Parts: sequence; structure tokens; C-alpha cells
Amino acid sequence: MLDINNKKLIKNGYRITNKRQITALRIRVPGGSLDVKYFDIIKDIAQKYGNGKVHITTRQGFEIPGIPMAKISEINEIIHPILIGMESEIGVSIHNPKTGYPAAGTRNISACIGNNVCPFANYNTTELSKKIEKLIYPHDFHVKIALTGCPNDCIKAHMQDIGVIGMVLPMYDSNRCIGCQACVKNCQKVATGALTIVNYKVKRDHLRCIGCGECILKCPVLAWTRGEKYYRMVVMGRTGKKNPRIAQTFMEWVDETAILKVIENLYHYIDQFIDRSLPKEHVGYIVDRTGIQVFKDYVLKDVYIGSLSKIANYMSFSGYGHEKSNYF
Repeated sequence: MLDINNKKLIKNGYRITNKRQITALRIRVPGGSLDVKYFDIIKDIAQKYGNGKVHITTRQGFEIPGIPMAKISEINEIIHPILIGMESEIGVSIHNPKTGYPAAGTRNISACIGNNVCPFANYNTTELSKKIEKLIYPHDFHVKIALTGCPNDCIKAHMQDIGVIGMVLPMYDSNRCIGCQACVKNCQKVATGALTIVNYKVKRDHLRCIGCGECILKCPVLAWTRGEKYYRMVVMGRTGKKNPRIAQTFMEWVDETAILKVIENLYHYIDQFIDRSLPKEHVGYIVDRTGIQVFKDYVLKDVYIGSLSKIANYMSFSGYGHEKSNYF
């Protein structure tokens, strides 16, 4: 019988399963993008050591189930090309790739396809996910981060501790506009109604605009064009048993440098205030204890706030509880 250290097992990218002495390997796929040259490795492990199947996790990783724990060291040697790939492609530092992952496999940074493919996306989610991965790896705290290219939020960023949503500043040329109102009608139907017609020209309400960029896509005469690229960050979303809730906007119309600095500062905040008696703790629970102002003091340190940038002064987090009196 193997003497298994559960914490060490999880830290090595494996997970505890419902079968004794059987584990599952998590393959990290930062940003949901993986070179196909690694597929043969995943396939061989699944067929030779697992049950012949691969599960795609909710965080866009690969999970290979049915692996005997006695084979972990052997498998770690086999997957080392994937870890070396992380070193070269992302720039993370892995001391000895032949001993497997130095980080839990469940905390993959997830991302939609971004502007590599999607016409709605306002930025390259894969590239930003790699920058974040490099910044926070080995990602020991239980922070779920998701990147989405536009406010359609296909990645469900509002369900994460940190969600990064792409924005664009639309630029309007009134001389090209023919007053067709295609942009206005679309904004009213599927966005926030930030566009109106005033004296046969379009007026944009910046306070209502969420930077989705659909006005640019809808204009038949290129009266709308893409200006500067920005981001919106939503924070403290969570699922789970205790008071699930949707993330809310913490800052918007900020640049990539601000996003990366806030995430870097966030880890200092967590390290200072996390409840270490728990196996893991979401950011929102920590903020519930410290208050939003302490959170802001930490994460906004040395962050450049541009002229368009907006930071939330107050955020109401209600979520929902489990009061039985709410039921008939």
C-alpha cells in the first residue's frame, strides 16, 4: 500500500479520486491554447496508464483519469516535454521538469478564443493569458482567472475570482455617417443603449458604453473605427456551497499594464490576509473580512490610472444564501 501525501499529490498536478490508489493527471492549458504536438503524449498516457479516456475540464485543461498512483514518477518523466514547452513558450520557471508540475493542475487560466478567431473579440486573450501565467506561476493560491475578448463573456468571467473583459474605444467620424442608425438599433437591442441620434448624427454616452465595439462591426460605411484597446476587470465572483455570487466591475477603461499590476498586487494581498487554517479560500471571502477599502489599498498600489479609467468606490456583494424560510 502506498503512503500518499495528498497535498504533495495535488501540488504535483494530480488529483484525489473516488478510487483508492487511483489518480488523475491534470494537463495545464494556459489560455485554452495547446500545440498539437503534445496530443500524442496525452494520448499515450491515457492509453498506457489510464482508462483510455481524456476529460476536458471546466478550466480548459485535460484530465487523464484512471492512473495508478504507483506510476506517477514514470508519468512525470513522460510529460516533461509539455513542461519544457511552458518554459519556452510562456517563460515560466520550472526547476526540474522531469519531476512533473510544481503547481496544482486545477488553476488553469482560462480564456475564450479571442481575436485570433472571433470578430467580436477586442484583444488577444491567449497572449494575455500567457503573461498572467508567467506573472503568477506556480499559482499556489486558489484564484480562478478567466479572460474574455468582449462583453459577451463567453468564458463566464463573471463566475471567477478575477475576470478580464476586452474593451475598445469606438471612434466616430460624423462626416462618413449616413444616419442609417444600424449602430444605434443594435446597441439598443443587444448592448446598453449608449448610442442615440441627435440632429441626424450619432451621439455616444461614454458612461453607458461598455466598449463592446459592435457599433464598429455594424457600420456599413466605416463611420466607426477602433480606437485604443482597454479592459474591464470584474472581481470576487464564485460558485460553491457558501454564498455564491456574480463578480462585479472593479475597474474599467484601464490598460494591460494596470491589469497585470493589479493581479500581481492581488497575490500580496492574499498572502497577507488568507485564512491559512483552510485548504483554500476564494478572494471574495478574504475581501468580506478585510473590507473593500483594504483590498483597494493593496491591489491599486503603483497602478497607473488613466484619464478614462474608472475605479469602483463601492460594490454590493449579496449573492444568495441557503435560508430554508425562503422556500414554500
